[in-house]
Amino acid sequence: MTDLRLARLQERLAQFAAARNWQPYHTPKNLVAALSVEASELVEIFQWLTPEESARVMADPDTAHRVTDEVADVLAYLLQLCDVLGIDPLAALDAKIDRNERRFPVPGEES
Repeated sequence: MTDLRLARLQERLAQFAAARNWQPYHTPKNLVAALSVEASELVEIFQWLTPEESARVMADPDTAHRVTDEVADVLAYLLQLCDVLGIDPLAALDAKIDRNERRFPVPGEES
């Protein structure tokens, strides 16, 4: 996802909330709680599946639709949280990958 596309999605989410006067409710605490709920709804879809069934979850159109919707909900709340807190999510992820690469070197490539 490009920075421009990400910014456009964040702007659409902000406009959606503003049009409904929801900004007073979009506090970091509330957004984190909503994010947790949506992530739990995604977990619920996979909860009792075997590893093999979970790998095929997108093969069933109804389940694929549910998974896609929950992923969208999780991403929406995460982007709104980043917007409220002034976090660039792509820069945060890039920095985290850098830290993880140093923390968990490829076996045989340790310095």
